[in-house]
Amino acid sequence: MLIESVVIPKRQLTTVTESCTLEKALDILEESGFRCVPILDETGKIFRGNIYKMHIYRHKANGGDMQLPVTHLLKNATKYIHLNSSFFKIFFTIKELPYIAVLDQDNLFYGILTHSKLLNILSQSWNVNEGRFTLTIASTGKKGDLANMTKIISKYSEIASCITLDLGKDEYIRRTIITLPADTTQEVCDEIVRHLERKDFFVAEIEDLATAQME
Repeated sequence: MLIESVVIPKRQLTTVTESCTLEKALDILEESGFRCVPILDETGKIFRGNIYKMHIYRHKANGGDMQLPVTHLLKNATKYIHLNSSFFKIFFTIKELPYIAVLDQDNLFYGILTHSKLLNILSQSWNVNEGRFTLTIASTGKKGDLANMTKIISKYSEIASCITLDLGKDEYIRRTIITLPADTTQEVCDEIVRHLERKDFFVAEIEDLATAQME
């Protein structure tokens, strides 16, 4: 996955160095409006972790020394990815974080990937701007299911995008989300659904993207 184009580079970020005091870091966080910022070494090249506003306030409220360096409250030191990391690595690393630090091939701090940027990548996978209908098709996960459902759909329409999700909670353990092109008519969509269900696929949801984008 090429993420360089969606990473916010270091030069555009608010950061602090590891020798910055908690008091100064709090001033920087208040002025910037961010809830946390990256901590870098004195050269500005090595990612040390993140400093969070709420942790500084908690420390201050408990009578803590505000002249201590930010490393005293450093978090997420091991939470980072590389420019060539896979989507799965990115997705499972970022989790609850507001952003994930991104390192280059030399393990130097390159920038950050935010949650909102990641969501944009996911929305592009759905091909929302180029699609008309999104079908969520439930199946049992048998060998050949994906090939069979795409064969049925391809008789009536091209496929703009396809994503599969494994749920494993009931008899329909897999959800396949297929987006049909923007010029797909309601009649074609209905025909596809009928033929899918004749082959024992369960169309759990049909979303009209044209209607959704107007709301």
